[in-house]
Amino acid sequence: MKTDRLIGILSVLLQKDKVTAPELAEQFEVSRRTIQRDIDALCLAGIPIVTDQGFQGGIRIKEGYRMDRTVLTSKDMRMILAGLRSLDSVSGGRSAELLMEKLQAGSSELMAGRDSILIDLSSWYGKTLAPKIERIDRAIETGHLLAFHYVSKNSESERLIEPYYLLFHWANWYVWGWCTERKDYRLFKLNRMETVRVSEQTFVSRNAPLPDLSNENVFPGTIKAEALFEPEVKWRLLEEFGRDSFTEREDGKLLFLGEYTDMENLISWLLSFGDQAEVLVPEEARKKMKEISVRMMKRYKGGKG
Repeated sequence: MKTDRLIGILSVLLQKDKVTAPELAEQFEVSRRTIQRDIDALCLAGIPIVTDQGFQGGIRIKEGYRMDRTVLTSKDMRMILAGLRSLDSVSGGRSAELLMEKLQAGSSELMAGRDSILIDLSSWYGKTLAPKIERIDRAIETGHLLAFHYVSKNSESERLIEPYYLLFHWANWYVWGWCTERKDYRLFKLNRMETVRVSEQTFVSRNAPLPDLSNENVFPGTIKAEALFEPEVKWRLLEEFGRDSFTEREDGKLLFLGEYTDMENLISWLLSFGDQAEVLVPEEARKKMKEISVRMMKRYKGGKG
């Protein structure tokens, strides 16, 4: 990914007095034109990079800026490498691992200390997820539209978007982009995307805003729920909603207070607790739980099938 390469190039420039574009191109396995674009990107980010022409010329960081080489400390480098390892856990490849080797080769003094942060972003959908991420990243970097079949809760549709950001949030991967059908920015979950392909059609990049991923914006609470849980499932409430979501009663039961956007999701969540949960509010949820319980009793009362 481009960000990893920029970090790698900056690390090389911080450690060497001068380096040539061909050397960087060979080291990071890209074209000289790509290296030039990366140098331009670093300059736009405020890094004072100078290119000397002619024999013994090369690329270097402006004098004065290099006086303090602690821009990347040992802790900084370990944090960067932890992030790069996480990319390998998603893709199943070795691109980030190879980049780490390149960074470590000339920065032994920055790599002192034991790695203590391990990040694994792999998922059950690893075989299908990695190709999607690779195609989306390629579409973003080259400015091509992204086409895919999307399966949502209530419908299925063909989508064509201008992709801007790949996101990992709520333990899932998403792509944020401008939907040509809805004429607005939308967030799409990668696990619901099928037949993902990079279109031949390009687009003029917009000044795309960062997505607002606050729970209040994405999951506006419209259904206030109250439920009683057995003490044995305390771990789940802590894991899924946090300590402030419930209070412990004198009888040991846990009184849960929360908000849901969708009644079906609320019911599904409560059913996952079996007989260790009782919904109190809203009344509609109690009624639906009773109806489901009756249907389940009928289903399991007889024989198989």
